[in-house]
Parts: sequence; structure tokens; C-alpha cells
Amino acid sequence: MADDRPVPLDEYPVHQVPLSMKHVATGDRNAYDRCIFHVFDHAGRALLVLGLGVYPNLGVIDAYATLRTGDTLHAVRASDALGEDRMRLAVGPLRIEVPRPLKELRLICEDDQLSYDLTWTAAFPALWEPHHLQRRGDRLTLEGRRFVQAGTAEGVVRAGGAEFRVTADDWTGTRDRSWGVRPLPGEDGGRLAADHPTEGFHWIWCPVRFDDRFLMVITQEDADGHRSLNDATEVRRGRRDRQLGWPQTEIGYRPGTRHPRRAVIHLGDARESRKLDVEILASSPLALGAGYPPADDWQHGTWRGPGWTDRRTYDMTQPHPLAGYGVTDHSARFRLDGQTGHGIFEHGSFGRHDPSGFTGFDSVAP
Repeated sequence: MADDRPVPLDEYPVHQVPLSMKHVATGDRNAYDRCIFHVFDHAGRALLVLGLGVYPNLGVIDAYATLRTGDTLHAVRASDALGEDRMRLAVGPLRIEVPRPLKELRLICEDDQLSYDLTWTAAFPALWEPHHLQRRGDRLTLEGRRFVQAGTAEGVVRAGGAEFRVTADDWTGTRDRSWGVRPLPGEDGGRLAADHPTEGFHWIWCPVRFDDRFLMVITQEDADGHRSLNDATEVRRGRRDRQLGWPQTEIGYRPGTRHPRRAVIHLGDARESRKLDVEILASSPLALGAGYPPADDWQHGTWRGPGWTDRRTYDMTQPHPLAGYGVTDHSARFRLDGQTGHGIFEHGSFGRHDPSGFTGFDSVAP
């Protein structure tokens, strides 16, 4: 018999619908609520990617952390049954604390494989991303509300016998927070998937922190270049956010791959053209260790039984076929208007993409 008593969060006036905060307003199995953080140094020595998510209609909470340093990717993942205390953001050795919402967070992992204790501090206000909506045929497959933010991090990261002292001057932190519904493992597309196959997908998600501004660029395109998501916004303290038009990106790929080495993002409008230069520093495919599709060892929302924790080490000199068909997060150095900033160039391109000259899933840069 299900226990339908109130949960601790019901004490607070935060309800949106006449339900306990134990429940979400949709019965969709793919309901989710999660976050991702990137913490990286400006020299390209280390890229830490971590996140935590809850899947209320699957009864699962999970978290992960990966650290790319040199040719090695360290990963720790944990999963457990979702409890009643939604204010406790912890699973296995991983946890997130929120001392000051939207301003300061503490990121912790206590594991022999990979450990860190970091204070993440916002440098700019959080920015709403465009409402994210996708359909397959007539069925809604993804609807997400998201915000993004950039800041600094301080503390220590340890893995593989190495220790990194994280300082606000030499490291940057970005984060994304999203909730809604999106496909989770076990979803069967059925007839709609057969009738509406994915021909191609091209994605750029790019938060950048400069000393005096925060810049966010997002584009999502179909095989023919049709853009289903578009945003370029500049945030400056004390000023209204500025829209920077329809961003166009030129990417220089490593020959024989779709792995970017550099890029130029053209911003602005008819009155003023601006150029954002991108120099890749370190790369971490989200399908390796972080649980994003098409990972074959673990994906978000997957029930692995109570108290599951898993540790992996990936040799990045070896080919990983799955990494080529997912999204990769690249720490990067950016230049705009004579200033240098740092951020994430998240990129995914698979299948056909006419603007890039890719003709199918096996097509790569010359």
C-alpha cells in the first residue's frame, strides 16, 4: 500500500497544483528534474562535469561526476530510490548543497576514485534559456524549462593521484538547471519512431563568462538546417539583457571526425556584426561516464537497485564509437571585442547536416 502522507516540502508555500510536492503534475514516465555543472581550469588541464537528477514517476534519484585530465577520464556514478526529502540533494558519495539559492552552491564527492569539495559562486544572474520543445510526429517527446548561469569555483579536486587546487582566478564554473519531460531509457518510440526517424541533429550550447559580461548561445538544427532552437543573449550587470541576433557558426573539425578544434560564432544584427572566437581546451563526451545517450553502461533514470555506485576509468587515446554519436562538452577559451573569456562549447552533430556538408551518420570532416 502506498504511503500518501505529506512530505517535508509540503510545509512550504511552493505548490503549483493541488498535489503533494511528492508528486509532479504529469503522469508521464519521462518527467525529470536535474542539473549539470562544469568546472574547468583556463589552461585545459582539467574538466570536471557533474550533475544530479530526480525522476519522480520512476522513483529514481541519480548523480554522476567525470573528470577529464590528460588522456584519462575518471567517472563516478550513483543511483538510489527517490526518498521523500526533496531538499536533500545527495546520492551515494555525491551531493549538492544550496547555501544561497542562485548565488552559492557547494559541490561534493567523497570517493576514492574521484573526490572534490568546491564552492560554486555565481558571477551573473541566472538567465532563462528558450522554452525547449520537441515532437516526434504528433507526440510531445521533450518539453523543458531551463536556466543557465556562469561563475567561479574554489576548492580542491583529486583523482588518479593528482590534486588540483581550484581558484576563482584560474577556473570557471557554468551550470544548467532544467525540468520537464525528456526521453529516458526504456522509452519505446513504436510506430512514431519508425514513421519519423531522425535524419540528423546539430546542437551548440555555449555559456561564456567574461569579466564584465555573460554570453549565452544556443542553436539546434535539423538535417536540412531548419532551426528549432535559437538564442544569443548578452548579460551585463545593471543593464537590460541584449539580444544578439541569429548566430551562425563556422566550425573547424579535426580531419576524419566531427570533433571541433576551433570555431567562430558570428553574432549581432544588421547594424553591428560581432565575432566570437572559440579555442577548444579539453573535451569530455557525455556518453562516457556521465550517463547521456547513447551510453551503453549506464543512463540517467535507470534503476540499478538500492545504493548503487559505479566507478570507471576511460582511456581517451582509445576509440570510443558511442562518443561520436552523442554530445561532447568542450572547455574553451573565447575572444570577443578584444576581451578573453572562458566557458563551455557543447557540441553534438550526427546524421545529415546540410549546412556543414555532412551527408549521413558515417560522414566526417575531410
